[in-house]
Amino acid sequence: MRNKILLCVLLFFSALSAKSKNVELYSPDKEIKLVFTLSDKIKYDLFSKDQLLLKDNSMQLMLESKVLGENPRLRKMKRRSVDEEIKPVVPFKYAVVQNHYNELELNFKDFSVIVRAFNDGFAYRFVTSEKDSVNVVGEKFEVNFPDDYLLHMQQPDSFKTAYEEPYTHLSSKKWTSDAKMATLPFLIDTRKSCKILISEADLADYPCMFLKGTDTNGIHGVFPAVPLAYGENGDRDLTILKTADYIAHTKGSRNFPWRYFVVAQTDAQLVENTMTCRLSGSSEIKETSWIQPGQVAWEWWSGALPYGPDVNFVAGCNLDTYKYYIDFAAKHHIPYILMDEGWAKTTFDPYTPNPDVNLHELIRYGKEKNVGIILWLTWLATENNFDLFKTFSDWGVKGVKIDFMNRSDQWMVNFYERVAREAAKHHLLVDFHGAFKPAGLEYRYPNVLSYEGVRAMEQMGDCLPDNSLYFPFMRNAVGPMDYTPGAMISMQPELYAAMRPNAASIGTRAYQLALYVLCESGLQMLSDSPTQYARNTDCTRFITQVPVVWDETRVLEAKVGEYVVVAKRKGDRWFIGGITNNSEKVREFKVNLDFLNAGKTYRMTAFEDGINADRQAMDYRCVSADVTKGEELTLRLVRNGGFAAVIE
Repeated sequence: MRNKILLCVLLFFSALSAKSKNVELYSPDKEIKLVFTLSDKIKYDLFSKDQLLLKDNSMQLMLESKVLGENPRLRKMKRRSVDEEIKPVVPFKYAVVQNHYNELELNFKDFSVIVRAFNDGFAYRFVTSEKDSVNVVGEKFEVNFPDDYLLHMQQPDSFKTAYEEPYTHLSSKKWTSDAKMATLPFLIDTRKSCKILISEADLADYPCMFLKGTDTNGIHGVFPAVPLAYGENGDRDLTILKTADYIAHTKGSRNFPWRYFVVAQTDAQLVENTMTCRLSGSSEIKETSWIQPGQVAWEWWSGALPYGPDVNFVAGCNLDTYKYYIDFAAKHHIPYILMDEGWAKTTFDPYTPNPDVNLHELIRYGKEKNVGIILWLTWLATENNFDLFKTFSDWGVKGVKIDFMNRSDQWMVNFYERVAREAAKHHLLVDFHGAFKPAGLEYRYPNVLSYEGVRAMEQMGDCLPDNSLYFPFMRNAVGPMDYTPGAMISMQPELYAAMRPNAASIGTRAYQLALYVLCESGLQMLSDSPTQYARNTDCTRFITQVPVVWDETRVLEAKVGEYVVVAKRKGDRWFIGGITNNSEKVREFKVNLDFLNAGKTYRMTAFEDGINADRQAMDYRCVSADVTKGEELTLRLVRNGGFAAVIE
């Protein structure tokens, strides 16, 4: 009896100790602090420079048989510090990424939680060690705000989304639980000293996370369920008829996705962040020399209808038109052309080309001109013909653009990985359209060079700079983005009236050129017609010399949703790109060229908004000047305007 009483006392004090257990984790520079409280839940508070940013946040992983994180009993803790260099196969921002963090591993009975604190944020993930496979019923991702914050987000009508909704901007206290959910990435403006960008990384065999309001000034995660039954729905989709009561069926022993928070003291830090890279796995492709990012001449946006004195054929989806595109690409050293919908006889059958196109002759002709061919197809055609990767490789195709997934449940996340793996096996590049945001697959399989998942120029008059000025701070801040720039017909929004084949964009000509510097994508489209590029040779010359991968990125000016000016280096050349929104008639920036090498004189060729560009968006000036280190430039950007330059 005495032993039983002693045991009860020990268990009581053990439980009491667990309930009162506080654990702290600091970033290497001590500016970010996480305070974990292990009670009936795993809770944590986030501080930056001793200012409380997020409070009473909690995490749980709900399995069918138990809830991991409910009444947790800490068994042991491990700490370590890491300071290493990562050299991405495809360097979207930097050739070398510094990965410096302090890590805390909290070990419980059946699982662990790993937390990493960086100088610019933190991340956590669950790690499980179950013997058998498990059904994950849900995951608690709960974040609470101490004050009324401003939230920037995309809000789809349902889990069926291509991540192309325009951004909405809501007070955190007004985002109620019955309102639409939001996709990741998700940006929080604390209205104080910093902003917080939320996304996920190392996503595999698990659905994407979405967010909802809580009615208590907070947010929580929600997830699409596993599909169980489908019905037919045309040539590029299936209707989900039945779903499971769980969000993932997966290995019992595994790492779950990272949930990460970029904590930015300045808006520039959002643009420069590399959190997805730092939290993703290394390349699973051992020999990567065949992975060649580059620009792409694309026919869909301009309707495949070039014209002019050298177009002595009926233009359209046919052999002559695509040879014309190959000739254009070869002339400007563009390594690829993209053949969009229409190259195949039907969208169901990727093995039978449209006879008007003569695909095999185009592949031969492209090889002769040193221009590779990328083929568009739907995800459904891909899934139903999964040996097409070998076939395409045997034909001599260089890559695929796969479209209309419009889902991010566990099955579809796994589809992306199966595509990446099979394409890599046959040395094919991949561009995902109708896609969710990047979440690390592009580092494990660096043949995945871009994703859409953005309200881009394809939307024509609905692609507004007022919305696009959030991309550098949100969508492109988490990974490559196929925005498809390159319009040579530019308009201000109140004057917009255009449609294919005379497609046009909103924003000035200088704005369009700046997008090539600003938009990160391993496959960067030239969306307009070769006819338009031939008429604008100075712009075409600039566009086609802008790299798609970079050694260094520096943000010179930045304000979320309003303006951004970025300098990027490749080798010994620097490029500057700046864009602004519609809210002010003119903005001026003073930027210092202190990033140049001392003792050298550089030649700068710049494209700037013309004096009437605020009304006639086609108005621009191309100017040249000698510049040196430390010199100050004055940039004048009109509404929806831009600035683009090369310094060499």
